[in-house]
Amino acid sequence: MTKKIHIDMPPAAARIVGRLQQAGYEAYVVGGCVRDSVLGRTPGDWDITTSALPDQVKALFRRTIDTGIQHGTVTVMDGADGYEVTTYRLDGIYEDGRHPRDVEFTSSLTEDLKRRDFTINAMAYNDTDGLVDQFGGLEDLRRGVIRCVGCARERFSEDALRLMRAVRFSAQLGFAVEEETLLAAKELAHTLSKVSKERIQTELNKLLVSPHPGYFRLLYETGMTKVVLPEFDVLMELPQRNPFHRYTVGEHTLKAVEAAPPRLAVRLTMLLHDVGKGWTGTTDEKGCDHFYGHGAESTKWAETFLRGLKYDNHTIQKVCLLIKWHDYALHADKKDIRRLMSKVGPENFPDLLDVFEADTLAKSDLAISLIMPELAKIRQLTAQIQKDQECVSLADLAVGGNDLIAAGMKPGPQLGQELKRLLELVLEDPACNTREYLLSQIGKIT
Repeated sequence: MTKKIHIDMPPAAARIVGRLQQAGYEAYVVGGCVRDSVLGRTPGDWDITTSALPDQVKALFRRTIDTGIQHGTVTVMDGADGYEVTTYRLDGIYEDGRHPRDVEFTSSLTEDLKRRDFTINAMAYNDTDGLVDQFGGLEDLRRGVIRCVGCARERFSEDALRLMRAVRFSAQLGFAVEEETLLAAKELAHTLSKVSKERIQTELNKLLVSPHPGYFRLLYETGMTKVVLPEFDVLMELPQRNPFHRYTVGEHTLKAVEAAPPRLAVRLTMLLHDVGKGWTGTTDEKGCDHFYGHGAESTKWAETFLRGLKYDNHTIQKVCLLIKWHDYALHADKKDIRRLMSKVGPENFPDLLDVFEADTLAKSDLAISLIMPELAKIRQLTAQIQKDQECVSLADLAVGGNDLIAAGMKPGPQLGQELKRLLELVLEDPACNTREYLLSQIGKIT
């Protein structure tokens, strides 16, 4: 079924489609770029599907790259930009639950679209035919539904990553997952174990930075967290009988993720910040729950989890740092603020404040009423510290290692220890951060 909807293709994509058509082949932009265009979003990539075979595509364009030629994909270069052009194909048997053993080229656009994951990604477009929508993708966009093309069980059996993609698209678009698709996801959630850690990480990242990160709940409800993050299942059932809380640990986690700004490190922090509560809980004689030491336990576990999903070292270090300090009782006092800024690094402090806020907003009304005004004062004082360029790190100290050596100290570990001691003086009183004063202090201790 074709529909007269106009999509403004980038000039380069339009040229590629037009040239293929002029040579007697069918050609369309396809998939995510069509979906996003219909939704009024700006597509990130423009993929093209065609009846032309890879060698026929290469013969028509001066600069091409064989990016996936075994699956029919050739990248056509237009200046510095590349456009993937893929021949209509049928996928062979999926032996590993992720990749087809082989592919067979076809002359049918319908057959090519039939193999795709969701109806909203199975639409094609060119200026001649308009929107080609064989599986109701346009209606599902209007209804706000994620639905598999054809039999949901077959689509998920072919490629288990589609299980997480269904949740991810739901979170990105704010859509519901259609009933049959949801039932098939629950039935086949265990097959997610076939997917590489890197691919799971990619989908998790996209879900977390989406407009609806709380849709992570769908991973739990379908059973996917048993594969991706089994500890989360424990948290969903773990109560927090405490005046400062009103949710289970898992519900609190989801609320905290939703309250956090869409920066990956911060939202990963909120997802993992309380996982250590799963094995640190105690209940006092009044029936109040406590989780002493959960920050340290969460930090250790988070590092293991993030390394397992192949995150880069910078992300791991930042998330673990934020988790370590997430429950620090910071007060609206400039000395306290400077000391914490020094411990976590001034570059990480704004993220930590956002962690404090997200964590607080996911607590009880009592906690919010007590902590949020204090946090507002902390933000004001932090801004003053930054405006006044008060020293909070060794890099800001008015003296350095060479100054200490010139004052008579020998190079070695004591040099670093002395610089830290001088920094402590300055954190206590920023007015001490002058070369003259600090040199006078060196003289007294050497």
